Amino acid sequence: MTNVAEASRASSRGFHSLLTGRRSAWTAPLLIWAASRVVSTALLATVYLLATTNGWPFASYRQDPSFFTFSGSWDASFYRIIAEHGYPATLPTDDSGHVLPNAWAFLPVFPAVVRVVMTLTGASFWVAGVVVASIAGAGTCVLLYRLVLAVGCSHRARWATALFAFAPTGFLLQVAYAESLLLVLLFGALLALVRRRYWLIVPLGVVAAFTKPGVLALALALAGHLLLRWVAWRRQQAAFPWRDRIAIVVTGLVVAAAGLAWPVIATAVTGRPNAYLDTELSWWVGFVGRQHFAPLTPWFTMAGTWLGPLGIGLVVVVLAGAVWFFCRKDTRALGADVLAFTASYAMYLVAVFLPQQSLPRLLMPMAPLLGSDVFVGTRRRAVTWLVIGLCLQPVAIVLLWFLGYP
Repeated sequence: MTNVAEASRASSRGFHSLLTGRRSAWTAPLLIWAASRVVSTALLATVYLLATTNGWPFASYRQDPSFFTFSGSWDASFYRIIAEHGYPATLPTDDSGHVLPNAWAFLPVFPAVVRVVMTLTGASFWVAGVVVASIAGAGTCVLLYRLVLAVGCSHRARWATALFAFAPTGFLLQVAYAESLLLVLLFGALLALVRRRYWLIVPLGVVAAFTKPGVLALALALAGHLLLRWVAWRRQQAAFPWRDRIAIVVTGLVVAAAGLAWPVIATAVTGRPNAYLDTELSWWVGFVGRQHFAPLTPWFTMAGTWLGPLGIGLVVVVLAGAVWFFCRKDTRALGADVLAFTASYAMYLVAVFLPQQSLPRLLMPMAPLLGSDVFVGTRRRAVTWLVIGLCLQPVAIVLLWFLGYP
């Protein structure tokens, strides 16, 4: 009887260790990812069945209606065009010569990977896209967990990963979008930076630069890392060998060059100056009319167009709130590298992005901040945020997947 009781206790301890990830930095995030996929898949499938049964219109491939084509709505159609036909050599324009939305707004790595899977398996873009995104989503959860663990503790790592996977935008980790593939590359590069494995950042950063925009934030984080290590060396607080200095500088320059390369490529292929910028601005027309791009103005332009002076004041309040958040002691406790990257990425969004319904999706690279006390300082606080995310995810699916592309 004693042996049975001891075996039961040992089994319980083993399961608890498995769940909390004490024995493996893989187990806990993969369990979290798997549980979140059950939830997101159930929510997406429910909405898909309701929409199909009731004839609700939604932006998916209607010639072959299925759950997989439903999971490839909105921007996924452009990734399909790239995967199956490549990029147009000539930009589409309206009668006035203005560039229309086209595939050049979307970078090539995700459709290229999906194309390889399509070729190897014979699957359609819709199936292959969901498979690639889902696998990358699993990798993203693992790397986010390890990143927060490297700068915090297992408690923060588990809860930050759970809040991310079950967030309102959690369903995007399995639809045919490039988000999860970008995130696995960015979080891998950021983890390499925290661990000072600088040369590993080069391939991750370069591939990320051709997956989605935003990798310049990583180059800025490297610049901040270089400065902090140099200051510590000057104060004789830490060694700073030349091999590290060279690795950081070269890595930063390569990543920055990769981050700036796509507009040059678009112009070279199409023969049109500012081909990429004009393509991006074509999506602004429905929100703020035709605009000439100027850095640091899009948020004020959007807010002023829709809300007038009140909108301008709202942007100022939001930016002040962001500064307050980044200056908090518990946020800074995540480490200079995480802080430098997320702050740089926030500045990138403010500098170039027109805030609209895609903003929640574009905030996903800032997920390492979920390890701060604001979200996981206590168990009750973490559970509260988790419940909020779970409740808002079906709302986000309906609003973003039916009323406006995320």
